[in-house]
Amino acid sequence: MRTPFTILILLMTLVLFQACEQEYIPVNSGEGPKYVVEGYVEAGQNPFAPYVILTSSFDFYGSFTPDDFTAAYVHDADVRVSDGSKEILFTEICFSELDSSIREEVAARFGFNADSLAVDICVYVDVLNQLQPQIGKTYNLTIHAGEDVITASTTIPPHVPFDSLHFAPPPGEPNDTLAQLECSISDPAGQRDFYRYFMATNDGGFETSFSSVFEDLFFDGKSFDFSLFNPATQDGDSDPDEFGLYFVGDTITIKWCNLDEDHFNFWNTLEYSNNNQGPFSSYTRLDSNINGGLGIWGGYSVSYYKQVVEY
Repeated sequence: MRTPFTILILLMTLVLFQACEQEYIPVNSGEGPKYVVEGYVEAGQNPFAPYVILTSSFDFYGSFTPDDFTAAYVHDADVRVSDGSKEILFTEICFSELDSSIREEVAARFGFNADSLAVDICVYVDVLNQLQPQIGKTYNLTIHAGEDVITASTTIPPHVPFDSLHFAPPPGEPNDTLAQLECSISDPAGQRDFYRYFMATNDGGFETSFSSVFEDLFFDGKSFDFSLFNPATQDGDSDPDEFGLYFVGDTITIKWCNLDEDHFNFWNTLEYSNNNQGPFSSYTRLDSNINGGLGIWGGYSVSYYKQVVEY
């Protein structure tokens, strides 16, 4: 599951990885911690309020505890986002400062248990919803943290919705408890389109699969049919026969997104790194659009689809 907290862990542990053209042995560079940014701006159906998480990285060989993660959050920064006509100052809010009802709502939205959270997550957010993100606009992020300046830019691309989606029996032996999800889109011709999806089951938190992003390199301008993998079945406790499939009777919600190329490249390299592990794997340098730090400032155009699993 790709919650902001798990992404933060991945970024901090991968910060000193290099590309695979030559042998690389991670060492402490002596440069000290780097800033790690994770922030998003959404437009479309039920968009989430724009927010930014700002932390410091750990040394590759360092050890860390939940208290160390809490201490990694960078506080009192000046975080602003501009759409070219107005600039909004984001407000810092920490999870421990919220009342219980709002905590539960935020935890459900981000996909973690509010009662078992060991780290006090802090974010910079447009609390008054002043930005009003729109498809087609570019959003520039500027962060002043002490004497350091961090910048990034992202564009919210046009949205390509599903043409249709339905559940069908899985291949192989007849089975009345499992289903596969089949989808169709009509990709616009003459432009590069990038896609990502999230999945929630029975009103639980949204999860992503081990490969949640793809582009239209091989189906530009075509109607395209494909299956969507169920990320709830990708952990080690799942039955191999259930891998990628859905359980009849469940209700699933798909968060279907378009993103720009830089945003896609970040997730594409991160997921490649996650999937390319083991003693014979190579190091992967994560793509980032952050100037003065690491991580991602990304835009999404979003739609939601809620379906009961049945056929």
